[in-house]
Amino acid sequence: MKKLLILSVILCVLNIQVTASAAFWNVTGEKMIHDPSIIKEGNSWYVFGTGEAGKNGIRVLRSDNGVNWYTTPVIFPTAPSWWKTYVPNHESNQWAPDIQYYNGRYWLYYSVSSFGSNNSLIGLLSTESITSGQWRDDGLVVRSTSSSNFNAIDGDLVIDKDGNPWLSYGSFWSGIKLTRLDKNTMKPTGTVYSIATRPNSPNNAIEAPSITYKDGYYYLFVSFDRCCQGVDSTYKIAYGRSKTITGPYLDKNGVSMMNGGGTIFDAGNSRWKGPGHQDIYNNNVIVRHSYDAENNGMPTLLINDLYWDSQGWPSY
Repeated sequence: MKKLLILSVILCVLNIQVTASAAFWNVTGEKMIHDPSIIKEGNSWYVFGTGEAGKNGIRVLRSDNGVNWYTTPVIFPTAPSWWKTYVPNHESNQWAPDIQYYNGRYWLYYSVSSFGSNNSLIGLLSTESITSGQWRDDGLVVRSTSSSNFNAIDGDLVIDKDGNPWLSYGSFWSGIKLTRLDKNTMKPTGTVYSIATRPNSPNNAIEAPSITYKDGYYYLFVSFDRCCQGVDSTYKIAYGRSKTITGPYLDKNGVSMMNGGGTIFDAGNSRWKGPGHQDIYNNNVIVRHSYDAENNGMPTLLINDLYWDSQGWPSY
């Protein structure tokens, strides 16, 4: 009996360890990515991310099992001429794509800008099938200029509880914005709301919104502080929630995200530095990049199962 009891305890411990480690996807193959957005079409997973510096296009990774990833052709190997009308000195690579399925099509929002500038735009592509590789250029969605108090990058498509599409976006300046989209054009219509800002942080270091709806709440995930500095990056993921999509979003302590609030979700560790630019899929998967201290600070794809506690707060 004692031996059986000991064996039972050991099995329970092993089960706990397996359960805890299973939350982290053991990603293999091509893992270099920045600002990832994830989706599944059929049996295939896709991650869209910022293009490699100095090269044209949006980076695309594919996996047929969610574990082993490989590269597929970039989107925009040649830049459309209309971008220069709005952002004359844009960088060759495009930033922070967001992919979502809605109303029979896959919608891909992306950013065109130059580092440190808010002379920027968010553009839109769409397709009936990612696997087909055939994308329709749906043009300009929103833009900002050097005289704007916001930055038109980091677009994130969210569908509210009633099936209406919205776009959140923003980086530094006056923070995170939200606007309703027309169901047919998937472009803004009506009011622009401010939903998160950090007035007491240097340069209002908040960006990369991602909103998801679950059990009566909208959850706003954002990235705080600085990306893009390898292992010296200070990026971290924070969140809050609201009963209405336009806010106010409050963190666990009840502090509004319009007043610098935000509960930290992931601040990294000794290996994974500066995790951020997160994307939520199906309320049970979270993807982000982090800089690998064991691989020269390479921006690396991290995927986890996403959990929710009894009070409705997210964890992994």
